[in-house]
Amino acid sequence: MTGTRPLALITGASGGIGYELARQFAEHGYDLVVNAEDERLETAAESLRATGAEVRAVRADLLTGEGVDTLLAALDGLTVDTAALNAGIGRGGAFVDTDPADDQAVIDLNVTATVRLAKPLLRAMVARGAGRLAFTSSVASTMPGPFQPVYNASKSFVQSFAEALREEVRDTGVTITSFLPAATETDFFRRAGMADDTRIGTMKKDDPAQVAEQAFKAIVKGEKKVVTGSLKAKAQGLAGKVVPEGVKAAAHRKLAEPGTGKKPERRE
Repeated sequence: MTGTRPLALITGASGGIGYELARQFAEHGYDLVVNAEDERLETAAESLRATGAEVRAVRADLLTGEGVDTLLAALDGLTVDTAALNAGIGRGGAFVDTDPADDQAVIDLNVTATVRLAKPLLRAMVARGAGRLAFTSSVASTMPGPFQPVYNASKSFVQSFAEALREEVRDTGVTITSFLPAATETDFFRRAGMADDTRIGTMKKDDPAQVAEQAFKAIVKGEKKVVTGSLKAKAQGLAGKVVPEGVKAAAHRKLAEPGTGKKPERRE
């Protein structure tokens, strides 16, 4: 990296919100370090280089400690002006039925990797007295998640973590932003096993480009917390503040319970 342009790190950048967020930074004059675990990363990086940004692609699986170490090693010697910790996964299904290894994977990526990456990034920013750290939270963080319980809990952790860090660094020149998308048109629901047989998996979802554009604006402004996406998403965010937990849990069940998906139309 030449160091003549600000540098942004985006995890989970091979597609969906992460890729669109990386594109926002690239189009606004940033060079990039992008990370994902899958083979789509280099294709995404090539597309981002077409904007004129210098892009370093670091393929590493943040589910593992080795993957986190690989990404941190790739950042050695670089000044990360903005970091968006976006990588995350979910797993649908009743808790009594899901594989414990899948539950642990959600925790390892959404919680453990987020904490491990945040510490060195934030330490460096505080030492410089400047920087922006962002977390992809979720509207799911505001409600219990029947049939998606570990994911919702993991995002509640991310949201609480972000708000706590924000208070800790409030006088340092560093900003902490959390953004909360609702259901977005990405690969998330397929990977979570929820794409075909749940209402939330089959319903119309928000545009990841719209989510990323709103998130980018919030991050560069140093805003604390923003619900991103459609008006429907913003209404969900408002409801999360006032609706009782039991009511939210029942509503989430109707969206996430297997068998609630729209049946395909029958053709004669």
